[in-house]
Amino acid sequence: MTAFKHIFEKTLEAREILKGIAHRTRLDHSSTFSRLCDGDVYLKLENLQKTGSFKVRGAAYAMSQLSDKEKEAGVIAASAGNHAQGVAYAATRLGIKSTIVMPIFSPIAKIHATRAYGAKVILHGTTFDDALAFALETSEKTGATFLHPFNDVDVIAGQGTIGLEILDELPDVDVVAVPVGGGGISAGIAVTMKEQKPEVEVYGAEAATAASLQASLKAGRVTTVQGLDTVCDGIAVKTIGDKTFNIAKELLSGVATVKDLEVTRTLFLLLERAKIVVEPAGCVGLTAFQFKHIDIKDKVAVAVLSGGNIDMSFMARVVEKELYRLGRSVRLKGTIPDRVGTLNKVIGIVAESGVSVIELNQDRTDPDIAPNKTDLTMILEVPDESAVEKLLRLLDESGFSFHRFED
Repeated sequence: MTAFKHIFEKTLEAREILKGIAHRTRLDHSSTFSRLCDGDVYLKLENLQKTGSFKVRGAAYAMSQLSDKEKEAGVIAASAGNHAQGVAYAATRLGIKSTIVMPIFSPIAKIHATRAYGAKVILHGTTFDDALAFALETSEKTGATFLHPFNDVDVIAGQGTIGLEILDELPDVDVVAVPVGGGGISAGIAVTMKEQKPEVEVYGAEAATAASLQASLKAGRVTTVQGLDTVCDGIAVKTIGDKTFNIAKELLSGVATVKDLEVTRTLFLLLERAKIVVEPAGCVGLTAFQFKHIDIKDKVAVAVLSGGNIDMSFMARVVEKELYRLGRSVRLKGTIPDRVGTLNKVIGIVAESGVSVIELNQDRTDPDIAPNKTDLTMILEVPDESAVEKLLRLLDESGFSFHRFED
């Protein structure tokens, strides 16, 4: 029994209250990530939760604990997006007015979704911490109850219901990895796990450039970090909560940090192999497994995929960059005679090689190229490296000199 038994008891109550409000999300086994991580990997699909993230659990349970007078006054919250949607959805379900303060650079998809769930949205500041300060100030002025996204016992207890579900389905679990921003979900799951199965290892996972929990654990006290230059906007928090920190230092087995490019590679692999859409912040735990920041060799491991609210234009950029990195999209550049029929001949050679054309760009403005020549850049989709080599050979045999643009 841990010192956080009272939170565990609230979590048991939350499980009952959340029935019909939050989904009991699936726990899926992943053969792809099991192979990559040398362990037995399961994915807790909170990206398929109502509102697209785990946040609805804590928000709904916390609001269920409000008095009638507090419900009448309404609620206000600060969020980079997922807590916003969780609060908005739960408040509307309970007939409570909600106001959400979001940083001005929050993803457009999350802003629109929050409004669609019925909340009034105020955009303020460039970071979560800026939005938090403004929300607290507004709460004092209006009398609305402030709902903290992570540093609140009821919110922590609500998030802990994820741990109950994991143990129900997978009692032999050895390791659980949980994304950490403010620490609410990791704290809730750690309490749940340690109360029921103390030998389970629960790890936090943070973006390397927003590692407030790791910095705090090293310092032995709550510490603020600067920068927050990360694609993981959902966990870009400068300062861990004091309540979540106290739980983390007692119950977490460790905290791993992951780089942005590692995160986007995991995100791409989830999309292509598992057909699962996850936001960057939502897959940092799995990233820590994949890149061996957390050792799960020969262990039964769960990665909590905490959210799926990703901006589609960002997803498109991730896919494009990964296809280039993997060599499945290439850029070829060459100089060809600027006369009728030449471009058609080049395209014919490309077709003969079995390569697909994605984009063609001609540039006649380079002053170092003769007026009767033009630069041609081709963006191509290729099945493998041998197809590129075959195409370059065919072009060369036809008198056209092309090279990889990256070279």
